[in-house]
Amino acid sequence: MTLLSTSALLAAEGVAPVVEATDVASWGWLLVALPLLGAALLLVGGRRTDSFGPGLATLLSWGSFAVGLMIFLQMLGADPEQRSMTKDLWHWVPAGGFDLRAGMLLDPLSIAFVLLVTFVGSLIHVYSLGYMEHDPDKRRFFAYLNLFVAAMLTLVLGNSYLMLFVGWEGVGLASYLLIGFWNWNPPYASAANKAFIANRVGDVGMIVAMMAMFAAFGTVSFAGVNEGVQHASPALLTFIGLALLLAACGKSAQFPLQSWLGDAMAGPTPVSALIHAATMVTAGVYLVVRSHAIFDAAPDARLAVTIVGAVTLTMGAIIGCAKDDIKKALAASTMSQIGYMMLAAGLGPVGYAFAIFHLLTHGFFKAGMFLGAGSVMHGMGDRVDMRTFGHLSGKMPTTWLTFGAGWLAIIGFPFLSGFWSKDKIIEAAFIGDGWRPWVFGSVTMLVAGLTAFYMSRLFFMTFHGRRRWLAEDHPHESPATMTVPMIILAIGSVALGFVLNFLGFTHWLEPVVGGHGEEHPVLPVLAITLLTQLLMVIGVAVAWMRYWRDEVPAVAPRGSVLTRAARRDFYQDDVNDGLFVRPGNGLVHGLRSVDEHGVDGGVLGLGEVVEATSNGVRKLQNGFVRSYALTMLAGVVTILLALWVVQ
Repeated sequence: MTLLSTSALLAAEGVAPVVEATDVASWGWLLVALPLLGAALLLVGGRRTDSFGPGLATLLSWGSFAVGLMIFLQMLGADPEQRSMTKDLWHWVPAGGFDLRAGMLLDPLSIAFVLLVTFVGSLIHVYSLGYMEHDPDKRRFFAYLNLFVAAMLTLVLGNSYLMLFVGWEGVGLASYLLIGFWNWNPPYASAANKAFIANRVGDVGMIVAMMAMFAAFGTVSFAGVNEGVQHASPALLTFIGLALLLAACGKSAQFPLQSWLGDAMAGPTPVSALIHAATMVTAGVYLVVRSHAIFDAAPDARLAVTIVGAVTLTMGAIIGCAKDDIKKALAASTMSQIGYMMLAAGLGPVGYAFAIFHLLTHGFFKAGMFLGAGSVMHGMGDRVDMRTFGHLSGKMPTTWLTFGAGWLAIIGFPFLSGFWSKDKIIEAAFIGDGWRPWVFGSVTMLVAGLTAFYMSRLFFMTFHGRRRWLAEDHPHESPATMTVPMIILAIGSVALGFVLNFLGFTHWLEPVVGGHGEEHPVLPVLAITLLTQLLMVIGVAVAWMRYWRDEVPAVAPRGSVLTRAARRDFYQDDVNDGLFVRPGNGLVHGLRSVDEHGVDGGVLGLGEVVEATSNGVRKLQNGFVRSYALTMLAGVVTILLALWVVQ
């Protein structure tokens, strides 16, 4: 497809046309090349890079951020219709009439992800310099961090679904390596395998979607697919949309493929912050928003996205209320917040920009809280049980303040980041006709109150209430390499939402996702805001009474049926074991039995028959002439009798 036809199509849709990258944007390949170079040098260089490798990896990550910032500034100075740029790299898959070029798409959506991934990722590199200081394999850890950043940037910068898929698989590999970094511990190795397998299930959806695109449109480039959507049948687009949703569920830990996220907390805490809070788990949201042309033309698939988001955000919030492991509670919160983003993306044009808006603010305050959890673990001998914490605010003031900023942001405290982004999703959920705004709007609002409860529970159990740690414990503040990134992320948690809202971030994305007309919720916006704030206050108050004012039991009480189910992640592992693991093991054992007793038994049995026959015949060869003469006589007599019978 020519650039002219693509531009005409996009202009007709109210989306800015794509132009060839020039000036600073022409150096966009450095975004991926710099961290990829760091990963290669540290892995190939081996122990010889131990002394300088971590610092080099950190510098290269910051270098990638600097390139992204310059491209953003160039894009900011351009007219809105000139902000979508392509950079062709090489002919990648020439096959007959099919010629796919490897290239990069630089537009407001991809550059937003670039800045998030490189800035937050670089801060996590700095944090890791202190957190992993005494780990003998820290050089390999930083190589994996660089590999992850390079793969994530490939994912968001690719100009086709196939290029996106390369980055998609790359972040899956990096996630596996980082979650299982301490793989000498069998549960950690199992957690890495679980994450890898769950993501592979989602990858099937991505592969099937690309196959359907190629069969229907003859291309897998974003521009070509968007053009083909105009002439495709609703059934085909629904099928492609559902396949893409399956892929998004695997990568973004959405129902029913979310069971891996809690176990993934086995990795070092910087991994949890980078992969499972700020970047990788948001890839599914990016996929849905990037594929908005497909979902806009397939309302049933878009409704499925909304339902999946609503179910996941509710399940994640309930699970977060029951977890005593600080990292697993944050993981459940991540699952729930990604559910908010997925629900917003499923709302269509009215929600695409708000999904990305919340994705950016969430990346800051959730990464800050994960790093805060790592700081608490650093000061408490790597313990994660919040029932053994309490009253740490005086011992770890910087961690307390920075974590508190993230806590206030996520619960939607007025004028902090979450207030500007999550509340916009709640308002958008109340837009529409029929039952949908009442159901989806009510779910998002009620879960906002639940979010305030479980995040306040986590904050109060950790930093307030009575001291529950032992006399031999010596909680202390973390070094500056860990606290400085936390302070920067805390500033973002407080101010980023306001800044993005003030600068009109949702309008910034319109050249990519298109605009939408003036739409009003079924309830007044002021009423939605006041009700949400009231539920937030109630959630905080209940948590204060139970986990600050009252004594927190050292051992978790038995709890209700719902609490016990939430502690076990609503029996997700049991369901997976019952539906897949045990039947799979039974199938494997059955096939092994068929192989051993059927295939091998038949072959070996035939050999035994031949061996027995040979042994019997061998006994006739005894070396005595009289035996041979008698055998010959018997043969002659037999022949004569046969001839006589025949005649």
